[in-house]
Amino acid sequence: MPKVKTHRGAAKRFSLTKTGKIKRGKAYKSHILNKKTTKRKRNLRKTGYICEQEEKKIKVLIPYK
Repeated sequence: MPKVKTHRGAAKRFSLTKTGKIKRGKAYKSHILNKKTTKRKRNLRKTGYICEQEEKKIKVLIPYK
């Protein structure tokens, strides 16, 4: 059986925790920040987690992480 290639785009966006959850960054924090409140921008800094349904798809893309 050959090795499975890692999806490089997914590898840069997602990482695994020790418990097996997949961490992700939040969207909407790169530009047009004037109209967003300070509280909203602060909450966008926090890490998000992928839901169970999506986890299966992402784990196929990053098999060796």
